[in-house]
Amino acid sequence: MILIAGLGNPGKDYILTRHNIGFMIADKFISKSDEAQRSRKFKSKTTYLNINDEKVIVLKPLTFMNDSGSSLAMALRFFKEEISNILVIHDDIDLEFGVIRFKKGGGTAGHKGLESIVSHLKDKNFDRLRFGVGRPPGQKRAADYVLKKFSSRELKELEFLCENASDSIIDYIDNGIEYCMNKYNGLLSS
Repeated sequence: MILIAGLGNPGKDYILTRHNIGFMIADKFISKSDEAQRSRKFKSKTTYLNINDEKVIVLKPLTFMNDSGSSLAMALRFFKEEISNILVIHDDIDLEFGVIRFKKGGGTAGHKGLESIVSHLKDKNFDRLRFGVGRPPGQKRAADYVLKKFSSRELKELEFLCENASDSIIDYIDNGIEYCMNKYNGLLSS
């Protein structure tokens, strides 16, 4: 079973903010399946899917970004050895808008959601799908920037970009992290 976690903040105030791109991509990915089973479990909106004969669980933590790790930890305790891979989808200010990159393990670069996951799992060796939201303009703080909504220009491209990112998750399920790193890293998604 593959555990996919799309990171974001719950609530209408955060819809279409840069920090919620993990939720947006997760939603697009879930929409590709006609047989999604949805529930609320592990302090998350939880969706069970079967993609190309692989069981997949998608979490959208309802704990706010800074405590995303508690949801993943609960799911891992429940499923134990059934989870073969973890993919976390998150925003990344170090990538230009629309660029996606896969990463195997590594640091958190100050991302509060990733910090929470590393803290709760006591492990940083999970896979990531990073979606570029660009650098904050001028002297704007990163924390303020990621909580702002996408610009109207960005919103026009977002549907297409989320579609591409969700397609890359199917590649991940079918072929693994190494394949996706080779195929997608460094490519502009638009």
